[in-house]
Amino acid sequence: MMKKGFMSLFGIVVLLAILYFFPWKMITWGKIVMSPERVVTVSGYAESKEKNQIANFSAGVESVNDSKDVAVKDVNDKINAITQSVKDFGIDASDIQTQSMSVYQRQNTIYDNGVQKNVPGQWDVNNTIAITLRDVARASALADLLTKGGATNVYGPNFQLDTSKAAEDALTADAIANAKVKAEAMAAASGTTLDQVVSVAEGNSGGVVYPMYAASGLGGGGGGAAVQPGSTMVSKTVTVVWSLK
Repeated sequence: MMKKGFMSLFGIVVLLAILYFFPWKMITWGKIVMSPERVVTVSGYAESKEKNQIANFSAGVESVNDSKDVAVKDVNDKINAITQSVKDFGIDASDIQTQSMSVYQRQNTIYDNGVQKNVPGQWDVNNTIAITLRDVARASALADLLTKGGATNVYGPNFQLDTSKAAEDALTADAIANAKVKAEAMAAASGTTLDQVVSVAEGNSGGVVYPMYAASGLGGGGGGAAVQPGSTMVSKTVTVVWSLK
């Protein structure tokens, strides 16, 4: 009887010792995982040079007249003619939009008996459209069309990537592979190996758009002068966390 009592007492003592010395603080409750986890966090980077696929232009018309109606009609007629010529060139209507429009009356300064006065002057009317060209090989021809089509100011071509194609997405796998090489080296230096990917986070893509800009018209892309679309550096950065074995 005494032996059984002693064994029971001993068992209780052992259980209490286990409960006392068990590393409760190292348990992450709810995950059933001992903490801290052994992980390595690495950033991966990849970049490529992509040929620009888009050329942006803007073409504006200005008219100054004593009559507001005459100035408005003159601008509307010219901008409508330019818009139609751009459509005939092959630009889709969805790639042509009004960029800015203004109608205002100038104020002239006169002196009446030595007193300075402001009096209404001529009407100044402006209208500018933005054009997106998706065939950069025709940029020179479009610049020539705009400068000869009645526009009083033309800007472009402004070359850039077609962001709808998301060129940098193709670099994601390369960036992750770059991160894995770094992580494997760090794990080996620590005397262990990689296990599983815990998380992947996309970082900022540096230098997605570096457009090449050239002014059309005199000395620019107009008059049939050759233009070069150039290229854009595209990059992708990811941060990957691996667990360690």
